[in-house]
Amino acid sequence: MFTKYLFCYFTGNEPENESVHFAVSKDGYHFDALNNNEKIITQTLGKKCCRDPFIFRDEENVFHIIATDMRCYDGWSSNNTMIVWDSKDLVHWENERILDFSQFEKTKSADRVWAPQIIYDKFKKEYMIYWTHHNTDDNFDTITWYAYTKDFSVLITEPKILFNPKSNMCAIDADIVEVDGEYYLYEADGEKEGICYAVADKPNGPYLEPADNKVSVADTALEGNCIYKILDTDKYVMIADQFKAGGYFMQETNDMIHFKKVDDFSLNHLRPRHGSMLHITDEEYERLIKTFVKGKGYGD
Repeated sequence: MFTKYLFCYFTGNEPENESVHFAVSKDGYHFDALNNNEKIITQTLGKKCCRDPFIFRDEENVFHIIATDMRCYDGWSSNNTMIVWDSKDLVHWENERILDFSQFEKTKSADRVWAPQIIYDKFKKEYMIYWTHHNTDDNFDTITWYAYTKDFSVLITEPKILFNPKSNMCAIDADIVEVDGEYYLYEADGEKEGICYAVADKPNGPYLEPADNKVSVADTALEGNCIYKILDTDKYVMIADQFKAGGYFMQETNDMIHFKKVDDFSLNHLRPRHGSMLHITDEEYERLIKTFVKGKGYGD
């Protein structure tokens, strides 16, 4: 039974901060850093820097982290790869590997492969990777693409567009959640400068974009949105990066469309940038504490 929360994130644009970090929470609102807010994984492949880490539990109860393989100092249009790790216990991460999109005809000119995430498609019984994408040789902005995989190592379908907003402007950092048979896709919309949503009845769409679809209630622009359920309630919390104003913003909803601001939360001390949330068990929580925390009284 899931009882607690694991937040996976990176902490800044400097190479030493473009790495995987962990924090835990007992209530989904207040978080404590693990490993003194230092990196959990030392990346050895690709750019040796990663951003936007997404943590995922598969159908076999194995964990995976998939992230943007990118070094900010190389420029915002400088990468065409993702990086992946596996773990059986959330502590030991192995099988580091690169997913290279230059090998596919439709993405051979990719210069932005950002913010990858994974969702299990129960209709296809396969895993769908979706991400923010841009090519240099087509007429599309930086938008959401997808492909299927069985092992998070090889793509078994060609990459294709998942969601392009009606504005034909950028739509980045897509985050998909299923609630009562509906799939809500939340993204940072370039036209409306906030988090907007589209909805479908399958993970791979088609996604319908309502006219009045902005859901963020912040007074400033947001990106790097992540939505997750507060356990044992009907509430969903969305956290997002106030990339212009600085710090994180939190809001919550009961119907996936109408949100209100949350004032009582603690995340900003982590210096988080775009991250993801995983529900975990008591046993998994205690293992993380035992491994990555020195001293007693943690999280009380």
